[in-house]
Amino acid sequence: MDIGKVGELKEFIEACKSNPSLLHTPSLSFFKSYLLSLGARIPPQPKTEPVVVNTTNNDNDDDIIESDLELDNSDVVEPDNDPPQKMGNPSAQVTDDNRDDAQVAKSKALLALSQGMLDQALDLLTEAILLNPHSAILYATRASIFIKLKKPNAAIRDADTALKINPDSAKGYKIRGLSRAMLGLWKEALTDLHVASKIDYDEEIGMALKKVEPNAHKIEEHRRKYERLRKQKEQKRAQPKKQPQDEAQDKDALSALKDGVSQFLSKKR
Repeated sequence: MDIGKVGELKEFIEACKSNPSLLHTPSLSFFKSYLLSLGARIPPQPKTEPVVVNTTNNDNDDDIIESDLELDNSDVVEPDNDPPQKMGNPSAQVTDDNRDDAQVAKSKALLALSQGMLDQALDLLTEAILLNPHSAILYATRASIFIKLKKPNAAIRDADTALKINPDSAKGYKIRGLSRAMLGLWKEALTDLHVASKIDYDEEIGMALKKVEPNAHKIEEHRRKYERLRKQKEQKRAQPKKQPQDEAQDKDALSALKDGVSQFLSKKR
């Protein structure tokens, strides 16, 4: 047998030792079968996760296309794009009379709310807020009405204001969490609802968490998978590309392998 081909065959065997997955190459099925006939133990072919990639040849991270997530979006609504609601002046001086009048307007709003008159309740709470813009509960209460009207963006604006006034407002976190869930912002919603539950847990928060947590966890798992795929892609980029002469050598080595095995078998016969 040609000494040069023996050397190439030896190099290929060393390559198989360092990377046994080469033995699963379809063109080497004859060699794999031969090894098995001798009682050799061949490591199973590594499983790979299916990845959808772009057909464009560029190096952007966008080459990796994330698989669709199966989320429960049954309660997600279209974002409301109405002009911002009237907000109170945070620097306004509030008198005792203003506070009393604001409390009367709030009581009327709650009565209207109990009777299903949402628009009237909204107007009365706006009146109360303009009278006393320093009350976090007024903003949080108006936010709860925006929730009922399927206007999550408006509710978030009120909840944000309530939390600026009172960072410990359980209702502010709760309403903002419910609003974000309505917009499909599952991770942000989960954060708010967890804070609300620690401050003042109620049944509505518990029910919301049962809906939000599975979606948020799926998104986090998907993010980790995407990050893993991105790192794999970067590692692949970092590997030096084979030059034409290297590819030619690989072909010669395979050819030598076939010749060597054929000659070995013929001698055995």
